[in-house]
Amino acid sequence: MSYENIIINTEDRIAIITINRPESLNALNAQTIIEISSALDKLGSDREVRVIILTGSGEKSFVAGADIKEFSDFNREKAEELARKGHSFLFNKIENLSKPVIAAINGFALGGGLELAMSCHIRYASENAKLGLPEVTLGLIPGYGGTQRLPKLVGKGLANEMIFSAKMISAQKAKEIGLVNEVYPIEELLTKTKELAKIIANNSPMAISKAIHATNLSDTDEGFETEIKYFGELFEMDDKKEGVSAFIEKRKPNF
Repeated sequence: MSYENIIINTEDRIAIITINRPESLNALNAQTIIEISSALDKLGSDREVRVIILTGSGEKSFVAGADIKEFSDFNREKAEELARKGHSFLFNKIENLSKPVIAAINGFALGGGLELAMSCHIRYASENAKLGLPEVTLGLIPGYGGTQRLPKLVGKGLANEMIFSAKMISAQKAKEIGLVNEVYPIEELLTKTKELAKIIANNSPMAISKAIHATNLSDTDEGFETEIKYFGELFEMDDKKEGVSAFIEKRKPNF
């Protein structure tokens, strides 16, 4: 598939997907969602790729939200279909991908943009980033997982405050409440994100894949049993044999 709205660069087992719609502050339209989803399918099956970074072009915006013009005249049925397809086609796909996806939030992450970042496994932000869910100012609520993922990340009270007030918060505030992991100057953001990605890429891809799935079940009744099951399964896999052998032989493992 050829891409109009995203750019993909791969180096050192790390793939960077850059959303490239600067004229609209990288807003998510239907085509962009399709392209990101397609890229994830391709990169997810590429054995040479261990980690994926998702970011926006320029220094103003990660993703400024959904493209409101595309759904302004939708009725109830079309709106529900839009949200349902978004969940299955992109947001849930990211969350459940077998490879870590890191959001490098380089500016505005609003509405669907913040929901996109929250679906990623890790979030780094630039100092100029602004994050928020402004949907209630449009007479709507977040439709791509905002009401579900935000409370899990920051707690129900803070999530309610952000959703009900529609106010934007700074990157530093986002770090204080656990919404992002780290904050860096804009010129250092991608470098620091790559540094983390390289550390992750050197670890066992099979163990990380199992960890992603188990962690996603951490707030369910299945969580502990899944952890136990995967812990046992990994004992019979080559990555565990290599990792333990390397530890005993006092060398770095080669996964």
